Amino acid sequence: MSDGELLERYRQTGDQALVGELYHRYRHLVFGVCLKYLKNAEEARDATTALFEKMITDLRKCEVRMWTHWLHRVTRNYCLSLLRKRVASADSETALMKKGDDSAEELQQAEARESRLQQLEQAISQLDEHQRICITMFYLLEKSYREIVAETGYTELQVKSYIQNGRRNLKNALMEP
Repeated sequence: MSDGELLERYRQTGDQALVGELYHRYRHLVFGVCLKYLKNAEEARDATTALFEKMITDLRKCEVRMWTHWLHRVTRNYCLSLLRKRVASADSETALMKKGDDSAEELQQAEARESRLQQLEQAISQLDEHQRICITMFYLLEKSYREIVAETGYTELQVKSYIQNGRRNLKNALMEP
């Protein structure tokens, strides 16, 4: 079943095994995003588990159209909230100064990454449909050319072209002031 079919069936039935299938498909991607923000493998594993547990209720409430974008956004926001809590839990401004402002610096870096990721998401959403599909499948879902060909019906030459042109268009869009 496709991701969309799994999501729709889960909304209808509430069968948690369907969320389990999504977990098996995407846990490595969620873990990677968590690790990028939290910079600690154990925290990233815990966050990955917590996110999918939270999704059991969230996915029944909301309609998700672009699963990978939604998943990435939810993951990023969850990690940023953990980083904010980390900073807020410092006893005082003096405690932050003693720690060398590591927590504050981590939050600033995370916010800068969040801003770049939002710009990238916006740029991806403005690509034409073929480029957006191929870029998403190749870079976010880590699918091979052959897998993309099989799932989309495009030729391998078209897939390569859509990815190359999409990459160029993303670069141009991100370079604009």
